[in-house]
Amino acid sequence: MRRSGEEPHEPDGGARTLVAVTEGLTKQVLLAAPRGYCAGVDRAVVAVERALELYGPPVYVRKEIVHNRHVVASLAERGAVFVDEVDLVPEGARVVFSAHGVSPAVREHAAERGLRTIDATCPLVTKVHKEAVRFAADDLDILLIGHTGHEEVEGTQGEAPDHVQVVDSPEAVDAVRVRDPDKVVWISQTTLSVDETQETVRRLRGRFPNLIDPPSDDICYATQNRQVAVKAMAPRCDVVIVVGSANSSNSVRLVEVAREAGAQAHRVDAADEVDPAWLAGATTVGVTSGASVPDVLVRDLVDLLAAHGFGEVEEVRTTSETLRFALPHELRADLRTS
Repeated sequence: MRRSGEEPHEPDGGARTLVAVTEGLTKQVLLAAPRGYCAGVDRAVVAVERALELYGPPVYVRKEIVHNRHVVASLAERGAVFVDEVDLVPEGARVVFSAHGVSPAVREHAAERGLRTIDATCPLVTKVHKEAVRFAADDLDILLIGHTGHEEVEGTQGEAPDHVQVVDSPEAVDAVRVRDPDKVVWISQTTLSVDETQETVRRLRGRFPNLIDPPSDDICYATQNRQVAVKAMAPRCDVVIVVGSANSSNSVRLVEVAREAGAQAHRVDAADEVDPAWLAGATTVGVTSGASVPDVLVRDLVDLLAAHGFGEVEEVRTTSETLRFALPHELRADLRTS
């Protein structure tokens, strides 16, 4: 899948060898690139960090700012207070909305409580919200491909609850019911498997031949780029280890992509979760990380693998990423006057 204007970059010449591999059964690490933080995650994490610096603790955050245990714990140590809902935030206090976005109902509830909000929703998620609003205004049935219960899906669905129904897998397509088969559009969660989403759309189009596509792909550039890198790396690997938390959709998808490419694959939050049995008999281990993972966790994993004899590292780079997002406007305004 390709996004109009923000599509994955083309390969820049293939893998770049950092350390030459010698002859024989040399143990090596293949390090996927791109990996780790995307622009939306970086923006959200920096927003909380700058808010703590500017206003001082506590700064409340609705849900996890991003889906990574290490990041959440680090921010909590600095004074961020994570809550499940805005009614747990003291009236008049400051609250940050996470990168996954919120529904209009959450915004309204925050306003009723007099909360000072900082919206760290990823701009690419905001784009999907706006699509849902526009398609609902056209009275279309909106099929939202995504994982039921995921915060991003809940926020998007909340933009037009009377028009949106969630399709959480290709197998769920048969249960879809619409008012008019000629007035149906699909949109998607930004962190899905590209291949599985394409299969879901294919099945939906089989049922609804006039299915309308969104103006550009909703799966974000970073999710696509990380999956492309894993596809390039995994066929050369005996084992692929993905650093990322269990509730990180894009991290879990990377495990699936690696397995579909023929490698054994495992997900860990940190290096200390690696089972040495995974490495038995392996000569090549692939390493990547989800879009909400700081690179320090990847470096820790590479160091652990080196201690197990995997001392040579080759970076498998399929593209470079340069996109950056400005901080939330509420924060920028206060920074200008501070």
